[in-house]
Parts: sequence; structure tokens; C-alpha cells
Amino acid sequence: MSALSGVGVGRGIAAAKVLKMPEPLAPPSDEPLAADAGAEHQRVQAALTEVADDLNARAAAAGGDAQQVLEAAALMAQDPAILDDVRSRLDVGANAEKAAWDAYAAFRDMLTQMGGYMAERATDLDDVAQRVVARLRGVPAPGVPASDEPFVLVARDLAPADTATLDLEQTLALVTEDGGPTSHTAILARSKSLPAVVGVVGVLDAVADGQLVIVDAKAGTVALDPDDASVTAAGAERASRLAAASAPITDGALADGTKVPLLANVGSGKDAPGAVEAGAEGVGLFRTEFLFLGASAAPSVEEQTAAYTEVLRAFPGKKVVVRVLDAGADKPLSFLNDAHEENPALGLRGIRALRASEQILRDQLTALANAQAATEAELHVMAPMIADREETEYFVALGKELGLASVGAMAEVPSIAVLADQVTEVADFVSIGTNDLTQYTMAADRQLGSVAALQDPWHPAVLRLVKMLGDAGAAAGKPVGVCGEAAADPALAVVLVGLGATSLSMSASAIAEVRAELLTVTLEQAKERAARALAASSAAQARQAVSS
Repeated sequence: MSALSGVGVGRGIAAAKVLKMPEPLAPPSDEPLAADAGAEHQRVQAALTEVADDLNARAAAAGGDAQQVLEAAALMAQDPAILDDVRSRLDVGANAEKAAWDAYAAFRDMLTQMGGYMAERATDLDDVAQRVVARLRGVPAPGVPASDEPFVLVARDLAPADTATLDLEQTLALVTEDGGPTSHTAILARSKSLPAVVGVVGVLDAVADGQLVIVDAKAGTVALDPDDASVTAAGAERASRLAAASAPITDGALADGTKVPLLANVGSGKDAPGAVEAGAEGVGLFRTEFLFLGASAAPSVEEQTAAYTEVLRAFPGKKVVVRVLDAGADKPLSFLNDAHEENPALGLRGIRALRASEQILRDQLTALANAQAATEAELHVMAPMIADREETEYFVALGKELGLASVGAMAEVPSIAVLADQVTEVADFVSIGTNDLTQYTMAADRQLGSVAALQDPWHPAVLRLVKMLGDAGAAAGKPVGVCGEAAADPALAVVLVGLGATSLSMSASAIAEVRAELLTVTLEQAKERAARALAASSAAQARQAVSS
């Protein structure tokens, strides 16, 4: 029995036969336009509208993280700049399919060159282009094939529209050749509690439809042609995990009674009910970007107050940690910063961009203070990309001036860990964003599949920075939470607690598994596992040291 390796998402396991995604549509021909350009323009416009309507319908049915991703894809189908580009190509003689295809390709290349968050959207554009061309051809859009029996879906990568509408009765696991731990496939796999292994180089050539495999997300492996004993063992482990995930909801705690609050990451008020249902003890990361992205101007104080109040009211008496606008550079907003940057990941983003446009920050903090006064939630507000004490002092002072009770810093840049003792003297709390902290520590773009192996929060370099923050928080008597996706990995969650994390925040769907895992160890055992991970020389060795 041979095995392929990649980046595991979650702790699940599944054994089933492979079902491979069909090949995408062939590119359009270069045959010149044979019809009236105006009529063809209307035909493309109708196809774009139909695709957008279909994506929005899928979004409404999917809900949660999947809904946000699909709604973003629908906006791409409605982008007027795309339609203008199509018209210009039709006017010079391109046929409708070719004009639409090339217009999306040009937009995709532009996003790819921008890197980071915007580069990740390039995959979504490819899917929208395929759907538009399929409409123009009058053929079904490529997608997940139907199956009457359970299967493991194998693909080069999965578009949001594919992962959001999977048949969860039959889809037992996902495997992709491309992508990393923060790709849409990974995010949506977590949201649906599906085991997945992404970034598996060569998997498309190595497996065939109908071939039996075992997908082990915990180990990050895809075992080919397993024997009967291995399949039986995988089935037993899967059943055990499903039982643990459906156990009665309790507050997060270790086996010795040490409390570890389990919080949810939410993107808007729509996510709050799902978080409450999953047993979240509050919100560890409320992303406020949904109000700003795609807007031509910053929302008013009144608009923001209403949106923040909606979320806070869902958690009376509970902790809600809000991250102020995390935009600029890799998530450009024309009203915040429209300057071209050669290296946007290291540009004017987070607190840097907000500081340069302080009125936008003041308005947001004012709206949060209003929401705090109007609800019974325990509000905590933090700024992204804080680098040192001086930036911490600036943000904390401004937040307190505008009436906020608890103001903290988000740890995503290695410098804040190095200066953790200084930062915790000033901040009321620190929350560690492991996605960006890993990216900047390892100098590996978290959206780039070719360096996916380096985008691993298990790496001892990342864990040592977490420990520095945890130690500084303990010395200063300040809480240090983790709100990156690392907290959704049950084994890593134990290590993070051992490193000093006082709370964990994750996708709501991951809470049950993390809760069950924490109950298997004492604080002393968690510290022992953390020590073994810290002593390792690689992410793979750290995982192995803890699992053994």
C-alpha cells in the first residue's frame, strides 16, 4: 500500500472509491465573429446574468462561509468592467465565447500578479468563465459528477460553486492537487466538516476513477489500494469521530477542569446563529470587511452600528472580539489606499492603512462603541497587523478615547512576538492570527500552492513565536487567544493551549472535534506535547512528536 502526501485539513478519515472531477471545457476557437456584435453582446450579458443568478441561488442554499464565497463569485459575473472588455473584443471581431473567455483571462492574470488574497480569487474567475462559456454553448457547466455511492472527490482544485453544493451524503472526503491550508477548498472543507488533503502533488496521475483510497486528514496522506484491515480500521475511526462530534455541548475544558473557552470566527451577522448552535462560547474573531469590500466609500457610522449590533445581540453576556477593517494592499479599497504597490503583502495594510486614513478608523470605533452600549455582549476590539508597542499604544489610546472598554492587538507579524513583553504592558489582550503569522514567519505566500508545505502552523518557528506571546501574556496577566485556522486542528489546539493560549477561536463546525480532543488531556499533558513540538526541527516532525 503506497501513499501520497499533502496538507491535511481537519482530523477526519474516510475510505472510499475515487471519483475524479471531469476536465474543464475546451478553450473557445479563434473563429471570427459571424453575427452582429450588438446581438452577441446582449447574448453574453444574458449569460453573465444567468450565471450570477445561479451562483446567488447556490449561495442562499449553502449558507455560512460557502455563502460568502459564492456571493463573491456572483459579483465577479456581474462586474461591468468584464462586460466592457467583452464588448471591445467583439468590436474587433472576436466571437462571443472567445471574447468572454479572454476577458476573464485578462482579469485573472491581473489578480494573479497582485498576489495574496487577490491571487486566490483568480481560481474563482476561472470557474465563472467556464460557466459563462457553457451557457453560451448551451451545455452543462463542469461540476461535481453525480454518484449513487459514497466517494472521495479528487480534483486539481475545487471552485466555490463545487464545494458549496456537494452532496454530503455521498462525498466522504476531498483531495486536490493544488491549493494550501487556507485555500477555498480547505476553508469550505472545514465549514462542512469534511476531511481533506490539499496540495497532493501528482494525485491526478496517480489515481483512477473507482480506485479505493483512504484519506487521512490528520496524517495528511492519501493511501492507495489499502488492504481490508486498513479500510476496517479507517471506518471504525471515522465512526468514533462522528460520535464524538455529536456529543452533548459543554464549555471548552481540559480533562483536569482547566477552562479553555471555544469561540467562533464569524464574517457577518448571518453566521451568528450557526455559531450559537455549534456551542460557541462567544466570538473570537468577527471580521468586519464584509461592510467595506466592494464599496466605493466607507459605510456610515449608522450603517456600521446596525451591523455590529446585530452580531453582539446574538451573544448576550458573552465575549465578542471584533477585528477592525483588515484591508489595504492585498484587499484594496480605493477610498482607503489606491496606490500601486510592488509587494502588497508587505504594503500599507491593516493598522498601517487605517492610521493613514484615521477618520475611517474613528468612525468604525465609534460605531463599535455604540453597539457596545446598545447590547449586553462583552466587546473586545483589536487591530490587525500590529508590529510593536508604538502601534499598540496608538490604537489602544484611540479606542479608549472613543469609549471602548477592552482594546487589544492582533499578532500576525513576527515582530510583535519578539516584543511581546512590551506589547502586553499596553494592550488589554492579544489574539494570534496564525494564518498570517505563519505566512510572514516562513516567507511563504499562504495562497500559493507551490510553497504549501511551508504554510504550516505546526512549524516550530511559528510555535516558538506563539510561546513567546503566551509567556508574555501570562507574565502580564493578559489573555492571549488564538483566532487563526490552526485552532481548528484538534491536535494543534492542544499544543496551543500548552503554549499559553487562553482561548481558541475557529470555524463553528470545528468546535465539536476540538472540544472532544481537549477533554482527553490535562494542562500538564498539553504542556508536554507543546514541549515536544517546540523541540522538533520541522512541521512534519512536530506532528509526529505529538502524535507519538
